[in-house]
Amino acid sequence: MVSLSSIPPSRARIRCCEDSLGRTHTRRRSHPSPDFHFPEFQIQAYPPPPRPRRIILVRHGQSEGNVDEAAYTRVPDPRIGLTPKGWDEAEACGRRIRRLVEESGGGSDDWKVYFYVSPYRRTLETLKGLGRAFEPERIAGVREEPRIREQDFGNFQDREKMRVEKEARRRYGRFFYRFPNGESAADVYDRITGFRETLRADIDIGRFEPPGKRRQNMNIVLVSHGLTLRVFLMRWYKWTVEQFEGLSNFDNGGMLVMQTGQGGRYSLLVHHTVEELKEFGLTEEMLKDQMWQKTAKPGELNYNFMRNGQSFFSHFG
Repeated sequence: MVSLSSIPPSRARIRCCEDSLGRTHTRRRSHPSPDFHFPEFQIQAYPPPPRPRRIILVRHGQSEGNVDEAAYTRVPDPRIGLTPKGWDEAEACGRRIRRLVEESGGGSDDWKVYFYVSPYRRTLETLKGLGRAFEPERIAGVREEPRIREQDFGNFQDREKMRVEKEARRRYGRFFYRFPNGESAADVYDRITGFRETLRADIDIGRFEPPGKRRQNMNIVLVSHGLTLRVFLMRWYKWTVEQFEGLSNFDNGGMLVMQTGQGGRYSLLVHHTVEELKEFGLTEEMLKDQMWQKTAKPGELNYNFMRNGQSFFSHFG
């Protein structure tokens, strides 16, 4: 094992969330001899790619399991599809996304969308519904991402047992309760942490378009599930377990928009109102942090949000 103390200061770098995104990088590689003249061995200095304008979180449309829990007893969860209403919700959400990116473009037609999608049938079908709002040239790409799949509730689910388990979860706590042969929200948090690292790296290197063709108005859309999206927000903004458990679920076909503010960080308060976020479950402290995110720059830290530790103690006056 290599300790950080043995690494030269210039190589010991620790990053957190988006705190180091958007900074200029310099690659230095030395070629083995003067006889080798490959471009990748040369010193390259390049500006950071533009950050995607938005990260849009979308919950799948109404599924067969949403209207009939008995469906889970005969159909594997990953194969549960959308109802006709769910297809309509997906298409309507796609139109809302298109209006959002068009109307906020300042008259510019230079925008695209890039999708990450859970591999479950209901999310893949939701993606197809969303896609009907866009021409092929508007879609920069799609990546199927298993780490943003639904919380695992076990395999085939017995309807009565699931009712008992969900009541036990209510008493035990939504975040830590693990379903038999399944996952807890804490388990989902662990895999979402890995996905967040991938997304952060994709943003950092501008993976969504080739160099020289990257546009300012790129929009990332995550097509996933209610609990998974709430855990994603929890992980991104460093919310506590208590704050997570106070959040409401997304509606089927609902969306939440993380948009870059004046300084370049993603805030929920750029697109949404305070009232909307309160209805979703954000507390006054969380809203104050979102207000800070709205104007802060990547690399800056909000030392007044949670990190001072005072909210964890009760003996302060």
